[in-house]
Amino acid sequence: MDNIDQRAAAQALVAFIREGIPLTRAMALELGDYDGERLILVSPLAPNVNDKGCAFGGSLVSLMTLTGWGLVELALRARGEDCDVFVGTSSVRYLSPVWGDFQARAIPAEDANWEVFFATLASRGRARIEVTAEVPGEDGKPAATLAAQFVAKRRDTAAQ
Repeated sequence: MDNIDQRAAAQALVAFIREGIPLTRAMALELGDYDGERLILVSPLAPNVNDKGCAFGGSLVSLMTLTGWGLVELALRARGEDCDVFVGTSSVRYLSPVWGDFQARAIPAEDANWEVFFATLASRGRARIEVTAEVPGEDGKPAATLAAQFVAKRRDTAAQ
């Protein structure tokens, strides 16, 4: 898939997210970028602000979770797989406040392997993959991080 097709696929996914998850409309979630390996979603501070004037932690973890989920969903769609994707486990760390508009960047975890993921999906009808996401702070260092395991399960139960 070339960059134009990847961006169109990611834009379609963001429209799907905004239509199906009302919270994302309230967060004003938008596509930042997608290059086939890394997904970036963005949100402005104003609808995600807390009582201290910085980004609400719930908005940060929501954006990171959605970005990780979206990365898995895009990989599945690129291969023509019709699956439900769930977050199985996740761990979040809040490292510093975010005082402006923010983004979340998701990539496969260091030891994640798409080939193993898709082979497992083909043989069992479900598979798991680890994804990491972060919200960069103003200094470029992570302000929040997420380590999550996403589970994909085929909707076509006959294939299981």
